[in-house]
Amino acid sequence: MKRTFTLLLTLLCLLQARSMTPAAAEADGTWPDGTPIDAWFSDTTRIDPSTLGRRYVITRYGVKRDSTLLQTEAIQAVIDRAAREGGGVVVIPRGTFLSAALFFRQGTHLCVEEGARLKAIDDIRRYPVLETRIEGETRRYFSAFINADSLDGFTLCGKGTIDGNGLRFWEEFWVRRVFNPQCTNVDAMRYRLVYLSNCRNVTVQDLHLVNSPFWTNHLYRCHHVRYLGCTLLSPTSGIGAYGDKSHGGPSTDAIDLDVCHDILVHGCYMSVNDDAVVLKGGKGTWADQAPENGPNHRILVQHCRYGVVHGCLTIGSESLHSRNVILRHITFDKAHRVLWLKMRPDTPQHYEYIRLEHLRGSCGSFLVVRPWTQFFKPGDRPDMPLSRAHDVTIRDVDVECSNFFDVGLSDKYALSRFSFLDSRVRDRKKAFHADLIPETTVRNLVIE
Repeated sequence: MKRTFTLLLTLLCLLQARSMTPAAAEADGTWPDGTPIDAWFSDTTRIDPSTLGRRYVITRYGVKRDSTLLQTEAIQAVIDRAAREGGGVVVIPRGTFLSAALFFRQGTHLCVEEGARLKAIDDIRRYPVLETRIEGETRRYFSAFINADSLDGFTLCGKGTIDGNGLRFWEEFWVRRVFNPQCTNVDAMRYRLVYLSNCRNVTVQDLHLVNSPFWTNHLYRCHHVRYLGCTLLSPTSGIGAYGDKSHGGPSTDAIDLDVCHDILVHGCYMSVNDDAVVLKGGKGTWADQAPENGPNHRILVQHCRYGVVHGCLTIGSESLHSRNVILRHITFDKAHRVLWLKMRPDTPQHYEYIRLEHLRGSCGSFLVVRPWTQFFKPGDRPDMPLSRAHDVTIRDVDVECSNFFDVGLSDKYALSRFSFLDSRVRDRKKAFHADLIPETTVRNLVIE
C-alpha cells in the first residue's frame, strides 16, 4: 500500500511538472549553474515616458522640421538644457531630423515618437575621435551616433526610428575589401548607432534601430539593461562593390555586450548582416590580465524573433569569460547559426553554463564550435591557459537545419559536459557524434 501511494505521488508530481506553463517555469527559474534568476528579470513592463519628467520637444527649442538641415548643435543644446533644468525627456516629434553625434547627460532621456526619424549624417568628420571600446580593445576611435556614459536610469523609448544612414559606409567597406582583403573593421572608419558605457538601470523599448554603419548597439561595462520590443535591422543583401550585389551591411551586429552583467533582451526582432546578440569582453594573449577587460554573466534573451543573422547567440570573437547565459522561447527563420562559440586561438577563453531551450525554426548550422582565426595575433605566453567551453545545455528544440552539430576539436581548447535533451531535429548533414565531446548527455534526441 505504501509503495502504491509513493508511485501515485510520483506520477502526480510528474503531471504537475508537465502542466507548468512557461511563465510559471520562468518565474521559478534558475541560471544554468543552479543559482536563482533574480526577480528583476521578470519585469518586462514598459516605462511610461510621462513619468520621466518634463518633456522637451525639440521643435519648441529652435530645431526645425527640415530633413536636409544638419542640426546637431541645436539638438544637443536641448539635451544640455534638460540636464541643467533637472532632467527630463528629449522628444523627437513626427518628421525626419538630421544630426551627428549626440551625448546624453544624467537625468535626460530620449523619446522618438511614432512617425519620427532621428537620422545620422553620413559624414565621419562629424563624429569626434575619443577614448572608447572597439573590437575588444580600449582605444581612440569614433564616437557613436547616440552616446551615454555613466548614466543611472537612462531610457530610450518611442515607436519611432533611429536611423544610422549606413549605405555610404557599407559600400566603402566592400570597395576597401576588394582593394585590401585584410582590412579590419577598425580600418573602415565608421560610427556605431548606440554606445552605452558604464551605465545601469537602462531601458531601451519599442524603437526601430536601423541601418547602422557598424555595430547597432554596443554596451560596455553596463548592468541591469533591458531591451524590450525593439526592432533591430540592417540590409542582409543588395550592397556590393563594383557591381557585386551579394553583400549586406557589414558588421552590423544587433547587440554587443562587452563586460556586462544582468542584461535582458525580451520580445525583440533582429535581422542584421552579422551576429544578433554577441558576448564580448577582450581579446589577445594577455587579455585576461588587462583591467579594462572582463566577463559577461547573467544574460537572458527570450521571446525574440530572428530573420537572417549570422548567429542568434554568439560568444566571441572578443570574449574572455561568459557564464550563465540563457536563450529561450525564440523563433528564427534562415539564421545562419543559432549558437556560435568562437574559439580564438590567441585569447584565453572560458564559456560555461549556457542553456538554449524552447527554440523553433530553420537555420544553416545550429551549434557551431570552431576556431576563430580572423585577424588573430598569437603572442608569446608560456603559461597561456587552455580555453574551455563546458556545461552547455540544449533542450526542447524543434529545428530544421543543414548541420545541427557543426563542432570541431582543437589543441587550443577543451569541450566537456554538453547536453542534448528532448529535441527533434531535421538535419541534412547528420554529423552528430555524442562521443566527440567528453561527458556528453543525450536524452530523447531525435535526428531525422
